Amino acid sequence: MRLLLNKLVLLLAILSACAGLAFLAWILITLFLKGITSFHFGLFVDDLISNGLRNLIIGQFIMAGLASLIGIPIGVLAGVYLQEYGYNSKFTRLIRDLNDIMVSAPSIVIGAFVYAIIVIPTGGASGFAGSIALTIMMIPIVINTTDNMLSLVPTELREAGIAIGASKYRVIMDIIIKAAKVGIMTGLLLSFARIIGETAPLLFTSGTSNYFTLDLTQTFPSLTVSIYDLANDPVQASRDLAWAASFILTVLVLMINLIGRYITRHKG
Repeated sequence: MRLLLNKLVLLLAILSACAGLAFLAWILITLFLKGITSFHFGLFVDDLISNGLRNLIIGQFIMAGLASLIGIPIGVLAGVYLQEYGYNSKFTRLIRDLNDIMVSAPSIVIGAFVYAIIVIPTGGASGFAGSIALTIMMIPIVINTTDNMLSLVPTELREAGIAIGASKYRVIMDIIIKAAKVGIMTGLLLSFARIIGETAPLLFTSGTSNYFTLDLTQTFPSLTVSIYDLANDPVQASRDLAWAASFILTVLVLMINLIGRYITRHKG
């Protein structure tokens, strides 16, 4: 009976995995076929008003880059504190629990929160508000990754550093972080891949623009929001542009994920 039950559960697991892979393949093949037919290199040199995506791609990278500049230092420092200074106290456990909740929080809720505290008081959507929304999404992921990677560093390395007279700061910087740098770097890449493909929080915060701009205090061009707008446009040319933009974004996210996996396997 146990053997039969084991085979049944194994069969269900295999069928579920195959079903998931089939849907994933369906999505990717459809995206590739529709996206590649609308793809041309003019997309990278013309703005949306000229049937290109240059302003949208640059705008998306600027907001994601600013979010990374803010979120990565905060997340790494918080992760170091939890693992190296928290000592599994009640406060540390509370922070970890809250961080886990933030990791799984719906992105649209974060967008609504930033809308309430920044967009409404400032009188309109802006690139800065979009960057803050992406930052709030990124920080919990970086904290979780840093905390987990540092926990894998053997205690003996910490003790060895202290035994030779190094301060705790030097032990953390020169020994512990260096030992976990591959895992931390992979986590940072994956967190960047997560935020660069987000749409929901930007709908409320940054909006989008048809023109190139570097002014973060105004409505800012966004690739993901524009895909949403173009896909709902009745003009076929706009929907084709949405497919091309989706194709570019998907390839970008896949490349970042593959780089992260490569680092983990070959540099660890």
